[in-house]
Amino acid sequence: MAQKNHDRSGSGAGTAVTDPDRIRNVVVVGHSGSGKTTLVEALLAASGVIGRAGTVPDGTTVCDHDPAAVRQQRSVALTCAPLVHREVKVNLLDTPGYADFVGELRAGLRAADAALFVVSAADGMDAATAALWEECAAVEMPRAVAISRLDHPRADVDEAVALCQRVFGDNVLPLHLPMLADDGVQIIGLLDLLACQVLDYSAGHPPQVRPPDPEHLPAITEARNELVEGIIAESEDETLLDRYLGGEQLDPKMLVDDLETAVARGHFYPVLPVCAHTGVGLDALLWLLTAAFPTPAEHPLPAVTGVDGSPRPPLRCDPAGPLVAEVVRTTVDRHLGRVSLVRVFSGTLSPDRRVHVAGHGLADRGHPDHDADERLAHVYRPLGAQLQEVPFCVAGDICAIAKSGSAETGDTISAADDPLLVEPWQMPEPLLPVAVVAASRADEDTLSRNLGRLVAGDPTLRLERNAETQQLVLWCMGEAHADVVLDRLRGGGVELTTEPVRVPLRETFTVAARGHGRHVKQSGGHGQYAVCDIEVEPLPPGSGVEFVDRVVGGAVPHQYIPSVEKGIRAQLSRGVVAGHPVVDLRITLVDGKAHPVDSSDAAFQTAGALALRDAATTGRPVLLEPVDDVAVTVPNGFVGAVLGDLAGRRAKVLGTTPTDDDTDRTVVRAEVPATELLRYAVELRSMTSGAGTFSRAFAHYEPAPAS
Repeated sequence: MAQKNHDRSGSGAGTAVTDPDRIRNVVVVGHSGSGKTTLVEALLAASGVIGRAGTVPDGTTVCDHDPAAVRQQRSVALTCAPLVHREVKVNLLDTPGYADFVGELRAGLRAADAALFVVSAADGMDAATAALWEECAAVEMPRAVAISRLDHPRADVDEAVALCQRVFGDNVLPLHLPMLADDGVQIIGLLDLLACQVLDYSAGHPPQVRPPDPEHLPAITEARNELVEGIIAESEDETLLDRYLGGEQLDPKMLVDDLETAVARGHFYPVLPVCAHTGVGLDALLWLLTAAFPTPAEHPLPAVTGVDGSPRPPLRCDPAGPLVAEVVRTTVDRHLGRVSLVRVFSGTLSPDRRVHVAGHGLADRGHPDHDADERLAHVYRPLGAQLQEVPFCVAGDICAIAKSGSAETGDTISAADDPLLVEPWQMPEPLLPVAVVAASRADEDTLSRNLGRLVAGDPTLRLERNAETQQLVLWCMGEAHADVVLDRLRGGGVELTTEPVRVPLRETFTVAARGHGRHVKQSGGHGQYAVCDIEVEPLPPGSGVEFVDRVVGGAVPHQYIPSVEKGIRAQLSRGVVAGHPVVDLRITLVDGKAHPVDSSDAAFQTAGALALRDAATTGRPVLLEPVDDVAVTVPNGFVGAVLGDLAGRRAKVLGTTPTDDDTDRTVVRAEVPATELLRYAVELRSMTSGAGTFSRAFAHYEPAPAS
């Protein structure tokens, strides 16, 4: 539950910042279990925001306060955790590491100006983390690496650094080396390569700073030379290399200045060992976050247009500029209603101001286009589940708003007298369907309301009401995502169950056939009389249904011909084999009979349906199943496994091509029956260790195999 707290702690984290140059927005990323959340909470404690890692003053958890996170024992949502260090506010955006919650990761990347990759010294990294590094590189986002979990029995810092250098590429170099205790196992300090000094944490945090021992000098010298050469390569001072090679002792402050510039520009990627439990490296990491990462003014801002699509000048990170902010995440609190995490790109967001809320809309996911003016009552600084009220939020900062009547994830907040729209950010397509059934009629109403709230806050959740199968289907990113969605629905008071997802099938005829329909009935002195004869012939796939009138001599009176067609089309929708719609036929009415008194519209509708059912006895009808065009993107090492798996799914492989981004990945294209794709999102992830992705689009129907 979000709670309001007006505390102004000594850390300064609860006060409003007025200068964008004193703000850093850093998204914390890494695979599940790498220790991201633990590290964020340790940084909060080290900077004085909280008394001890994991809790805020009222005892609630800082980052994993979501009940779903507690049940799953992992982060499931984006959390903003601000701190202040050396008069610089750092908004740490803690993201889930599990692939199902990639929407939360995307939201964090959208709100951030730099990324801190957390790599476990015990477990290394997964393929998804490597792919994310390439994604950040494509947009030149500044990055650094924290080697975590130094206190784990299997920790190997040297191997973790070497792994980062192999996977992440050039200019990934350590700023510090670990210093071992006398037992040769425990890490009790760091060797600062630039300052040539020891940070000794044996007595706790903060460390004792002293000169290195003689036995440390060889390791420091070798690693420092490589680090200095890497920094010099990115320096704007063209004389620096010659001076260094000439033996000049370079000023450490000058090297630090060049390092900060290279990191902020996304050209150099420092690596720091850090341990959340022992405090080793926390102060060094805080220095890096505040000194080397870019200010919001140094990071490119998204393009903006008028709400009608008209072009507008590029945004500048100016508190006095036009108001442009974006909702990066929306949740629903039982007491405050919608609580939205907002990144302000331009202008200043303040309470009691009338603003315009506009959304691009994703109608297929339950997000239609919308525009509304509303007045914001409060602006908050979020800290986990807590909201601390602030008087304003300037360009470059991140805040929260509550009780908005229309704000959804991805919406733009701008001035009511000058409404604007930020370019949308790309979200992955949910590809795991889950069919839900409410326990009662009353639960159906509650389910509908709760689903609307969840869909408003989660662009990776798509809601489909399938008219053919009569199922309510939630399209999720994976099983863990589906579990969270179902937990939240049940937590909102909905009794529901799930059932197998049904794929909508079709029927068609495979050979031409004739059908005779005769409806003759006497009842209560009123007769019903209608006879019709039809010819049915199959058409090429995708042709639909054609009805042709070739009756001669008025055998079927003209006014009843539409009745025959209506009855036939009604039977087509009900099916002739297994209750699925019949498609791709030409049906020709060739003959019939009528009675001057007893014939009627209803009688000829019935006769038309009977004629189609009669034709089905000789037309060899078959079931048709939908087939999708599928594009599977995987690292080259998984291509063989994917091809073998697709063969078992009755797929027709169309070809393989390398991707265009030089990332050693291949796209496998195939046509796959939709019934074989119901759990493919889960199975592909398992098959490729989370590195594989796929997209799908309906292609056509084709005959299903005989059961």
